[in-house]
Amino acid sequence: FIGSMISSLTTIKESMMARVGNSIIKGIEVQEIITTLNRAYADEWLAYYQYFIEAKVVKGLMKDAAIAELVQHAADELRHATMVADRIIQLGGAPLLHPADWLKQTNCGYDAPNDFDVVAVLKDAIKGEQCAIATYSSIVDLTRNKDIVTYDLVSQILADEVMHEEDLQNLRGRDAADRR
Repeated sequence: FIGSMISSLTTIKESMMARVGNSIIKGIEVQEIITTLNRAYADEWLAYYQYFIEAKVVKGLMKDAAIAELVQHAADELRHATMVADRIIQLGGAPLLHPADWLKQTNCGYDAPNDFDVVAVLKDAIKGEQCAIATYSSIVDLTRNKDIVTYDLVSQILADEVMHEEDLQNLRGRDAADRR
């Protein structure tokens, strides 16, 4: 009985927290934010896997430097997925629960690596970061002056994605110079 009562009180408390927190959101429906964040959540999981698998199969000059960068980016994408999932839950929603939904809901898609050369892998990774930058830029625009919490969270992730693109472009430039 007491366990059930504590569980009920916890549910009520969480529900009230979401309502109070959600009350600061103006000019946009909470469900629109949740749907948009779930699409970004799908992107983060697919980006995580893309970096993970590319780090395993990449070949060629600068392979070791590329692996180090890809492993770090994979960890960052997983951290982003956690941040986005936490915000979705905070808003009263649920993150996508099945990996098959990631492919259905993604903004950026998933391209399995088919050329394991470091240049091709870096090109694919840069393309993914550019899509992430476009996605998070649009979420920043969507939430600006409407949902400050999501806006701040997405701005942090956007800054990471910009840094990732720069890191990959620099690594690709070093590889091109080494091939001359």
